[in-house]
Amino acid sequence: MIVRFLGTGTSTGVPEVGCTCPVCTSTDPRDNRLRSSVQIHVDDVNIIIDCTPDFRQQMLALPFEKIDGVLLTHEHYDHIAGIDDLRPFCQFGAVDIYLEPNVSRSLHAKMPYIFANHKYRGVSDLVLHDICFPDKFKIKSVEIQPIRVKHYKLDILGFRIGDFAYLTDLKYLPEEEYDKLKGL
Repeated sequence: MIVRFLGTGTSTGVPEVGCTCPVCTSTDPRDNRLRSSVQIHVDDVNIIIDCTPDFRQQMLALPFEKIDGVLLTHEHYDHIAGIDDLRPFCQFGAVDIYLEPNVSRSLHAKMPYIFANHKYRGVSDLVLHDICFPDKFKIKSVEIQPIRVKHYKLDILGFRIGDFAYLTDLKYLPEEEYDKLKGL
């Protein structure tokens, strides 16, 4: 398994526009962080977790290859705004998106043109797959365990793939989810 952190910044990115704090005005390149997203390669399977507003920039630095699945943790803009930038990856076929039903409804509301019955030329070809928490599911041969976390009061998902888990925007981890993180 190869895990590549595409971004580790806050919802506004780092540096934040207009901020004059020492980190945002730093000349150290480690203080320039795109919004949170991860790429995971397991054998020949390429998985992205969250599709941020920085997705295009994140992908420019990587080999252009098929994305086998995009996992969405929740519906906040900083985790879904890059969905439209999946268009070039549709050259390889439809891109599968895995998400909870409430996140699917949010995508339909925020980006209706992508999901219209009569799409215009060039719109992303996305296939949405509902995650039925707490059930495990697979992308090709890769088993994924959804993990319930709390982002303040909002229920969101983290994911475990093999001995790696990705939990973002975590305020609280319910006690019943701890066992899913053993052996990381």
